[in-house]
Order: sequence, then C-alpha cells, then structure tokens
Amino acid sequence: MNSGQIRCFIAGMTLALALGSGAVRSFSAAAQSSSSSSSGTSAGQPQPGGKAPSPGAPGGRPTYQREKSPSLVDPDGPAISLVSSETLFTMAAALNACGYDDGLAQSEPIRQVLRNEIAKALDASENAREKRDAVCLFIAQHKMTGTIKDVTQYISLSLYLTPPPELETSVELPEMPPDATQVVEILPSLREFAAAVDLHGIWLTHRHQYDEIAATLHDSLTKMILSTNYYLKMPVSTYDGRRFLVVVEPQLSPNITNARIYGADYVVVVSPHDGSIRMTDVRHTYLHYLIEPLLYQRSNAMDRFLPILKLVRDAPLDYQFRSDIVSLTIECLIKAIEARTMDTGVAPYVVPPNATRADFEKIESGRNAVAEKMERIRVAQVQHDMRQGWVMTQYFYSQMVEFEKDPASLKDTIGELVYSMDVDHEESVIRHIPFDQTEDGDVLTRSAPRKLTGLDLAEAQLETGDVKTAASLARNALASPSSTPGQGAGRASFILARVAIMSGHPDEAIQNFQKAITSSREPRISAWSHIYLGRMLDLDCNREAALAEYKQALAVRDGQLDTRLAAERGVKSAYAVKGHVCEAADEDDAPKPPPTNSPSHPAPGPAGGDPVQAPQ
Repeated sequence: MNSGQIRCFIAGMTLALALGSGAVRSFSAAAQSSSSSSSGTSAGQPQPGGKAPSPGAPGGRPTYQREKSPSLVDPDGPAISLVSSETLFTMAAALNACGYDDGLAQSEPIRQVLRNEIAKALDASENAREKRDAVCLFIAQHKMTGTIKDVTQYISLSLYLTPPPELETSVELPEMPPDATQVVEILPSLREFAAAVDLHGIWLTHRHQYDEIAATLHDSLTKMILSTNYYLKMPVSTYDGRRFLVVVEPQLSPNITNARIYGADYVVVVSPHDGSIRMTDVRHTYLHYLIEPLLYQRSNAMDRFLPILKLVRDAPLDYQFRSDIVSLTIECLIKAIEARTMDTGVAPYVVPPNATRADFEKIESGRNAVAEKMERIRVAQVQHDMRQGWVMTQYFYSQMVEFEKDPASLKDTIGELVYSMDVDHEESVIRHIPFDQTEDGDVLTRSAPRKLTGLDLAEAQLETGDVKTAASLARNALASPSSTPGQGAGRASFILARVAIMSGHPDEAIQNFQKAITSSREPRISAWSHIYLGRMLDLDCNREAALAEYKQALAVRDGQLDTRLAAERGVKSAYAVKGHVCEAADEDDAPKPPPTNSPSHPAPGPAGGDPVQAPQ
C-alpha cells in the first residue's frame, strides 16, 4: 500500500477502544484450558471432554458449550475496551493482604500504597484482622498447585461477581468456569473483609489513579490494534456481538498476563510495570479474537487435517491441541503471523544521507543483508515452534509471505490458506521433526528470572548456608540511607538474628529479633521474631516467658496460616529438639534456666512444617 492507501485504510477502520472503569469483559483460561506457548494465555478453543460442537450452527460455524459472559460485560458497550474494575480490585486487595507478593518489586507504586492503607486499617481494628484472617485461612487451604493457577482461580471468580458490596455470583455455578467454582465459598468472608477494611472507600480514593494508568496504556494498545489489523488488512471492529477487553489491575504481578475467553468475550487482565504491559501477550489474545471466527466457520474443511493429530502425539503440547485439529490450526496460524511480524532486534537499514545514484548497488546490498538477517531470526523462531508441536506453522508462514503481496484481507484469503494445504506433503515434513521434550510453558516460566540483590540475595544466601555473605548483605542494607523502619531495617535485623542462631550466638540473635520487632512494619517479620524468641526461651526452659512470646506472635495477626500454626504449636507444647530436655523440679528449689549464650545450646530452627525461608 502507498501512503494514501494507508491513510484511507486507517480512516475506514471503526476503532472502538473505550477507556473507563466500568464493566469488564472476560474470557476463561480454565474453560478453554489451552496454554499457548507464546503468551501463556488461554486460547479460545473448546474444552476437551464433552465440549463437542453443536450441529446446525448458523453459518457453518460450530458452537461450543462455553460459560456465560461475566457480569462485568456490558452487552451494549464498545467492541474493544480498556477498563478497571472495583470487583477485581477487591479480590486483588484480599490476595495482597494474605501474602500475595509475586512481582511486588516490579509493580507500580500504587500497589504498595494500597497495601499500606489496608495494613493501617488492619492495625486499627481487631474486627478487621479477624475478617482478614478468615479470608487468608480460606486462601491457604485452597493452594492446590503451588503455581500461578492458585491466583488465577480468584481472578476468574471475580469476573463473575456483582459489584461491591453485594459481591454475589452473577450466574448459576454450572455456568461458571470450573476454576472459579472451586473457590466460590470465599465470598462470605470476602464481603466481611471488604466491609471491615472499607475497601470501597479505598477504591474511591484511588480510582483516579487507576484511570490514569489506563490512560497511559491507551496509545500503545491502540497502536498494537491498528498495526495488527493493518497487517491483516482487516477493519478494527466489525460488530458481531463479540468483545475484546483489557482490564488493568496493578495489585497483580506484572510478570504474568491472565488471558481468558468466556463465550464471545475475550478478556486480558494485566498489571503494568514502568507504565507498560506485556503487549505481545495482549496481541496474542487479540489475534485469537480476530482469527478464531474465520477458522471456526471452516472447521469442516479442516477434517482432512486430522491425520496430523496422530503425528503430534509425542509433541509437548497440551491435550487440547493434540485432540482438536481446529485448535491446533488456529494456534499454528497465529504463530506464523507472530513470526512474520516479530521484533527481530535487528535495526532496519538506513540509507546514507549523502547517497547518490552511483551508490544504488551498495545500498541494495546493505538492505538485502539486513533483510536476510531478519529472516534468519524469523525462520529460527518458526523452527522452534515446529519442534514445540505447532507443526503447521511453517506452512502458514510461507503462505503469509505470499499474503503480504496480495491486497486482499485475511478474511478474504483464509479459505485459500485452508483449502490449498497439501496434507500429504505436510505429513512428510512433520515425520522428520525432532520434538522438544518439554513445552515452553506459560508467560511466567518463560520470563527472564529476576536477578536477586540486597536483602533478597541475603535471604537466598542464608538458605544455602552462606551465613557470611548473608550477614554482610544485611549489614549493608542497615547502613544504607534508605534503610528506615518499614523499608528494610526490620527485615535486615531478622536476617542477622537468624545468622546469629546458625553461628551459635544466641544473645546476638535475641537482640536482633527484638530490633526486628521494633523496627519492622511487616506483621510477618514481627510475628516470626516472636516465635523464634519463644523457641529460644523454651530451649532455655523458661516456659512462662516463651508462652508470652507465642501469644504475642498470635496477637500480631499477620494473616498467614503457617505463622498461626507455629505460634499455636508453641502455646500447646514447648519447643524441643532431639537430645534436649528440661527436667521438672519443685517450685521452691527449681534451678535457674541455663544461660542462653551457651555454645552448645541447640538452635531453634524451623520444624514441623514451618517455612525454611524467612518471610519476605
């Protein structure tokens, strides 16, 4: 296209990207249960095991028995929206109050601001702490996988709730995503916690900040949508009852993207980092939004691809893609489009400003060299996708090269892409693919690991037994100008106390635990400092003082199940280690407890399921 055609094309698009803090649209990863390796999101495929297409679907498109749309979807709203949600805010606040710290260091400042306000409300109210404890106990009892799925089930549920203060489910349980139904019983406790802390008031205070965050993302999201539709030569929005929604919630980890499909509604829940979001993940879901209807309309034509499913049985694919040829075809086409449009990291060739006609051959050579370098990177990505099991990616990639030369849109050429595949030839190619042993995984597992520094590194070194390095890092943190109460001094003292225990210096440990209690604003650090002190007193045979420490740990109410269980165990019975016994004696002639600085005195380390890693 020339520049005039481009302007006409963009002008003809009906972009309906609305900003607002009202209803959200959602799509369910649990319902579709297909983790795409490029985004870690759920693609909108039918769920295996009984989600067969209904015959006689209008227009030849199969209809699948998916969950109903969430309550936050506005049926009369724009086709594409960027919003925030008080309901999701409420659920995310509860998760954070119960120890959900994933991605905290990379989150926007508002996340910590909200945590501080909620912590202040908890400090001021015994009733609020009781309600928080009930929510946290439920969350602790429903950690089933130890993965991000433990959090996404609450996100899924929140999209099916009416706005606060009611927080009622908007549809019957059979019509909700399976993962949401597993945690629906949290709602009574969630309502009471939200009321006790006045989450609605906190939301109203900070709602404008949510709107500002959404506004900063508007242009980049619009650019992604325009560029994607321009490449596919399709209008941005042809209203057909489907919706694509991006929901902003900065209290969640920015390291993950929660993408879901509920019926005709495609929802991406994101948390920004430094004013940006994982746009490649959002784009992957948007490509599903654009392409799925085109291929589902031709699902019968893909029956001839069925022999390919037998060839991917050993590929590291989710069952969904090894059992449903339409799902596999959709994902392979999207992989091909992503490879053709990927950022290769290679700088485009720039013609020298003083170039003349005589330099034409040199310029062409330089331009071709850059193009070849970009193409090698794209082809390497396609080969990787093929080894992962996306075995039709190479075919669609070559077809997209030809598509780029044709003025017709993808909607007009999708039939040709499907019908022109030489299945026998593709089968011969697939038979020679050495499949990878493991899949790429979701977004979280593919993201680059965060480099540990400061107190995070000190904790890690302490876990490996390197007490010298851990102590050095903790002392450096204490000496830092930023080490003020509530920002690191308490945690550093807590680390030094544990170092002292491991080094056989109980007096020093006691001093640092006491410093941690007085200088930390983190309830978890204070509670565990009391627990450690209680254990040391138990080992010194000072049961009365130990009981006081355990009771203070319970009084801190950090809301974590492991803390409460450890403190309650301390109250019920004295902490003991093998080979150490406190002998009973008459009250009148009871001996004094042994000195705590005895080098041979056993250390009160974690036991009985207590966490080895210190609270963060």
